[in-house]
Parts: sequence; C-alpha cells; structure tokens
Amino acid sequence: MTTIVQPGLERANRNLMRKLLVVALGMFGFGFALVPFYEQICEATGIRNVFKADAAPAKNTQVDMSRSVGVEFDSNVQRLAWTFRPIEPRVTVHPGAVTQVVYEVKNTLDRTVTGQAVPSYSPAGAAQYFKKLECFCFQQQTLGPGEVRRMPVVFVVDPELPSDVGTITLSYTFFEVNGTQRKPG
Repeated sequence: MTTIVQPGLERANRNLMRKLLVVALGMFGFGFALVPFYEQICEATGIRNVFKADAAPAKNTQVDMSRSVGVEFDSNVQRLAWTFRPIEPRVTVHPGAVTQVVYEVKNTLDRTVTGQAVPSYSPAGAAQYFKKLECFCFQQQTLGPGEVRRMPVVFVVDPELPSDVGTITLSYTFFEVNGTQRKPG
C-alpha cells in the first residue's frame, strides 16, 4: 500500500507545527514573565508590605535558667454562687519556660450558669510580660447544676521581665454573664 502525500497538505502541516511551536514558546515566556509582573503588582498595591509589617521577627525564647520568678494565683467570684480556686496557689518558674497550672470551678446552684473570668495582674506592669497561651478566660464557661470543671492556664513569663520583679500575681474574678440569671416569673 502506498501513501500519496499531497504537496499542499505537507506545507499546511509544517505551518501548523510552526504555529504550535510559537504558541508553546509564547506560553512559556508568559509564565516566566508572570513572576516579576506579580512582584510589581504586589509592590504597587501594598499587599506585600502588609504581610511584611504583620510578620513579627523571630525572638529568642530560650529559658533563662539563671533566674526564677514566683507566680501567685488568686481567685474570686463576683455575685456568683460558684466555688473557684487554683489547684496550686503558687509556682516558681524560669522566664521563658512554658508552664501549666489548673484552676477548679464548681457551680453550687441547681441551674445552669454561664460565667466569664477577667484577669488582673500585680505589679502594675506585669501583664505585658505574662503571656497566656491557653486560658479559660478566653471564653465564657457554662456549668450545669453541681458541675465541677478543671481548667488549665498555659503561660510563659517573658525573659524581658525587669530583674527587680521577683513575684507576679495573677488574679481571676468570675462574673455571671448577663442573661443567664433566672428571671422572675
């Protein structure tokens, strides 16, 4: 069997191959040019600067073993029939060390109650050096009648704490959240 190739068809195939090659090279060039083009768009719109400004520089979080700080824990309730206490009222930590303590709370009422804990610190400037990673104070706590709950606080005392501060007191006060009190019928 013999195949006859027409001269016009062969020329059309060559032209089609050239066109495909030009399109493929154009696509490669366009993809290659997108990177600097994208960089220019980000710079012009300020998108890149927003992300750079928000990115905090990495800090050294090594533990300062040469120093110890006492951390005392206090607990209060404000017009709320709960018992609330730290399991350990005092711990000694090295600045930079991740530490966990636990508080226990009990709803002594015969109804469900929602409370919110509000922290305070002593001495006055200690809050900026006391970094809570996990805390029950971040959310409202709803306890059923008689329910007892243990709640962790995970924290780090910043190694930048002034050297004259030897003790930090963390005090929580639980308040009942409005709308959870029984309304007169």
